[in-house]
Amino acid sequence: MDAATETMKHTPLYDAHVGAGARMVPFAGYQMPVQYTGVMGEHNHCRDHAGLFDVSHMGQAWVRGDKATEAFEALVPGDLQVLKPGRQKYSLLMTKDGGIIDDLMISRPTDDGLFIVVNGACKAGDFDHIAAHLPAGVTLEILTDRALVALQGPEAVDVLKSHIPAVADMVFMDARALEGFDTDVIVSRSGYTGMDGFEISVPAAEAPRIWATLLQDERVQPIGLGARDSLRLEAGLPLYGHDIDATTSPVEAGLKFAVSKSRRERADFPGAERVLREWAEGPSRVRVGLKITAGAPAREGVEVVDTAGTAVGHVTSGGFGPTVGGAIAMAYVKPSCAEPGTRLKALVRGRESEAEVVAMPFVPASFVR
Repeated sequence: MDAATETMKHTPLYDAHVGAGARMVPFAGYQMPVQYTGVMGEHNHCRDHAGLFDVSHMGQAWVRGDKATEAFEALVPGDLQVLKPGRQKYSLLMTKDGGIIDDLMISRPTDDGLFIVVNGACKAGDFDHIAAHLPAGVTLEILTDRALVALQGPEAVDVLKSHIPAVADMVFMDARALEGFDTDVIVSRSGYTGMDGFEISVPAAEAPRIWATLLQDERVQPIGLGARDSLRLEAGLPLYGHDIDATTSPVEAGLKFAVSKSRRERADFPGAERVLREWAEGPSRVRVGLKITAGAPAREGVEVVDTAGTAVGHVTSGGFGPTVGGAIAMAYVKPSCAEPGTRLKALVRGRESEAEVVAMPFVPASFVR
């Protein structure tokens, strides 16, 4: 290994991945499995059965204190006052200029504080930002001793309820502190695939045992980053640093649902001036789905033009959608080009690929509500 590879961090499941023959790649500062047996097969197995993902590179933390809800709410555009124990909410850390610092999950697995999960590539900056804005009496407890795994797919609930019976009664965006696998776990019924599934926070020392236990079930196979990306692309879900970043607003990104009505009315969240202006007047660009109808797949950075050849935007994520059966992409384009059915072209290595704007998700979600 070269020096750069040697400086990569390892999740608690690194040895399990290597032992399973996974191809490891650098991702978010960690050596992570990109595939075990092949992206296509892993993608399809997760669609049909249950896929097991290591997402331990992500950041986990508790925000606690008498005013924890109010303090954290000041950093995001969501209404956390209405977040009940046992529930989870998708939200955004915002800049004062209306850009997105990161997207994250916020939950109340118990009635004692907020449990947050942030993206692995952003976690150091996220935690610094959060800590710098919390008032006295509210603490950020970063959990460096926990791992995170995701079990996704139509058979996930049947697999997991044999180990944690209570998950059978959970619905989409429920989050609970439970006992399972002879240890303490925090389980949410959510995930990054657009399918039914769970994310399970476990003690780091127990992660290899729990991983191996789940893989003893013939319905479960390990899934790498490659299929994770194709699944989230088909689900139309943005990846931070690609489809959203500090220059992107929730309105541009199609994430208006993360801005609660009560917060819009009060205009009391970071970046409210820009967000509310774009809400009323419309943004200068919007995130759309593209189906490549002819030509090569369009990947990140590819320029998008209209039928007259005028530049109208660029691709932020793209590739082959196994379930769709063709090439798909997400792109930012001018609002005049965002209507489903609009014909566009992607300039791939000097050649034009025919594209059509389509509604997202590319594959309908299958959450249990």
